[in-house]
Amino acid sequence: MTHRPEREEDPGVFCPTSETRPGLSTVTLERDGTTIVIRDVPGEVCDTCGEAYYDAETTDRLLKQAERACQDGITVEMRNYRKAA
Repeated sequence: MTHRPEREEDPGVFCPTSETRPGLSTVTLERDGTTIVIRDVPGEVCDTCGEAYYDAETTDRLLKQAERACQDGITVEMRNYRKAA
């Protein structure tokens, strides 16, 4: 999972000459035997390589959803992103 660069003019991490555009992506998180796949995550997506960048609020929500899955004892789960985690 990649955080969005701090400033708009900052290039991406992997493709420094490309641009990002608003889009949706899929995030897979794994920890302690739990794998959670979250689809339709909003972010900025690189038009060259497809790497997605997420703002701090989205990242926090993703991590909270994953933490809840771990606490619930889920082994593997696929879900759509929820804005309210």
